[in-house]
Amino acid sequence: MAANSSSTGNKSSSGAGGKQPGPSAEQVVSTFQRMRQEQRSLASKAADMEMDVTEHSLVIDTLKEVDPSRKCFRLVGGVLVERTVKEVLPALENNKEQISKVIEAVNTQMQTKGRELTEYRERYNIRLVGEGEGEAQSQSAAAASSNESEGGGSKSGAGVLVS
Repeated sequence: MAANSSSTGNKSSSGAGGKQPGPSAEQVVSTFQRMRQEQRSLASKAADMEMDVTEHSLVIDTLKEVDPSRKCFRLVGGVLVERTVKEVLPALENNKEQISKVIEAVNTQMQTKGRELTEYRERYNIRLVGEGEGEAQSQSAAAASSNESEGGGSKSGAGVLVS
């Protein structure tokens, strides 16, 4: 029984040693590209919702100048329904507020994703094609100073170039 426990102990220590090198360059690049795509997707959603808020504002401004008893049409769930201006206006204002809150949440997510992306770039020394030499040198100097203050780290000397 003692032989079994010692052999499992050896396996776990060698398993932990095998994980130290980290992901391959292809895995680093694919993860980085996925994170960039997620950030772009969030930015696209935010832009679409900003356009919706602008459209809502235009309609609200137009309807405020109209007689409240006048009939108007509203698209609800793909169905065009007839309502009065006084029924539609509060609903539009509420929708605009809700969309604005969602935009704030998406912007917060986008900022968080940007920080994650920056940390990932720094951790794996990722440089984008087109970055100037001065930028790359200042980033590597900043990374070296942060490495010294953190007591080293597991950063490799080779960087990854991403197009």
